Amino acid sequence: MEFLSFWLSLFKHFLLLNLFLACFTSVSAHQTNHKDFLSCLSLRINDFTVEPRVIHTSEDSSFFSILNSSIQNPRFSVLETPKPVSIITPVQATDVQSTIRCARLHDIHVRTRSGGHDYEGFSYIARTRPFVVIDMRNLRSITLDVDNRTGWVQTGATIGELYYEIGKLSKSLAFPAGLYPTVGVGGQFGGGGYGTLMRKYGLSADNVIDAHIVDASGRFLDREGMGEDFFWAIRGGGGSSFCVVLAWKIRLVDVPTVVTVFDVVKTSEKEAVRTINNWQYIADKVPDDLFIRAMLQRSNDTSVYASFPGLYLGPGSDLLALMEEKFPELGLKIGDCREMSWVESVLWFIKGESMNILTERRRTSRSFKGKDDFIQKPIPKTAIRELWKRVYAPEARLAKIILTPFGGRMSEIAESEIPFPHREGNLYEIQYLAYWNEEEDKNKNDTKKYIRWVESLYDFMTPYVSKSPRGAYVNFRDVDLGMYNVGMNMMTKYEEGKIWGVKYFKNNFDRLVRVKSSVDPMDFFCDEQSIPVLKSVDVI
Repeated sequence: MEFLSFWLSLFKHFLLLNLFLACFTSVSAHQTNHKDFLSCLSLRINDFTVEPRVIHTSEDSSFFSILNSSIQNPRFSVLETPKPVSIITPVQATDVQSTIRCARLHDIHVRTRSGGHDYEGFSYIARTRPFVVIDMRNLRSITLDVDNRTGWVQTGATIGELYYEIGKLSKSLAFPAGLYPTVGVGGQFGGGGYGTLMRKYGLSADNVIDAHIVDASGRFLDREGMGEDFFWAIRGGGGSSFCVVLAWKIRLVDVPTVVTVFDVVKTSEKEAVRTINNWQYIADKVPDDLFIRAMLQRSNDTSVYASFPGLYLGPGSDLLALMEEKFPELGLKIGDCREMSWVESVLWFIKGESMNILTERRRTSRSFKGKDDFIQKPIPKTAIRELWKRVYAPEARLAKIILTPFGGRMSEIAESEIPFPHREGNLYEIQYLAYWNEEEDKNKNDTKKYIRWVESLYDFMTPYVSKSPRGAYVNFRDVDLGMYNVGMNMMTKYEEGKIWGVKYFKNNFDRLVRVKSSVDPMDFFCDEQSIPVLKSVDVI
């Protein structure tokens, strides 16, 4: 027995030694790969005046300020969050091409960041191996052609910067995108992108007509060069699964020189529940010039209220007549309304006072967790009352439940027109958001209670939302739907990816897989929920 124990002990130490050597070798190899990558990139840039503006390692004094400046969910800036080994801030297209070619050559994983608003931080976090972030902040030019109603927008630009440039040139042109000015156009357009003009003109991605990209081989391509399948995939399928998008060519849309904004607040539970219930039956059916959101939130530590902010593409007198006909239960009055230009309405929704706020790049001080659902038939009043009650929870003091109406143009565009499939048949999208102050991230228990509130609300809504699949919007990314765990189970990457892929993309998922397998067969552009590459064992 002593003899056997001796050999078992020796064998155990042998395994530990090999594990240590394997880990040491792996770390050493990654360090060598990173150094070789940096040398390769420096040689390709070959300009000592440009290089310090492009390559930033953790040894540089500016590294962490650059990294943290665009982390728009502070819970991912804590010490234990994986950090990139380098940040690349390209100043021209060839810098991106060089980064992709050197990264492929030296087996370096790449993430691409535009505005840093990814709900789960995928644009600047990788949970697997050492990685590099391509931060597009310097590629932010916006060139508009008012006569032809088009424009080129580089993906480092923000929604606010685009709105600002449109507002400077015209009071009768606009672009359908989101409400929050610091969101980058790279991620928003790549996943779809919706806001107050969606019922009139559809998503941001519905109004993209060309793009400049760098593919997995480092080639610069436009729409003609990449082909229609590739171009289809990057408009709503999450561009980061396929390439680095450098710029989008957009189609500007017409708006009247005078629009009307309004907001009606209901503070009693009975009135709020009744109004939200009525809203469900009309919000997707009113004329597409009218957009009315419904929201539940707290005004202070004790009071819950429902609000109904909206935009009408026309004068207030026409709006009042329309609302009296279609939604008299809201009780809209002339004092609730304000006439202004479209770009001023953007400011109104974010409670901004100066146009300059649209160009400010600010980092939020509030962490958050979000989930969303699509509603295809009105939920009962009992469910609305429960939503109201749940906003009273201590964890919901900063929370929001946001109901965004569909219908109009959103119902006219086919599910397969672009990868975003949530079209006809959806009354509205509902989002559950918990916010908390950044300081609370130091205590994981504090963070968990907010996340649990969102998860509990999501579970409660299960009977009332879309089914087979339970839909989700890729720009409201949610790791709870699943992440790749290849090698830890018997599933292929395609089989894993389909679990959440069909929730985001429904029947468009398999076409996205085919495009991915064609344009990036080595799966260079990948993250925890990216589109997978089809292998020989997979069957679509």
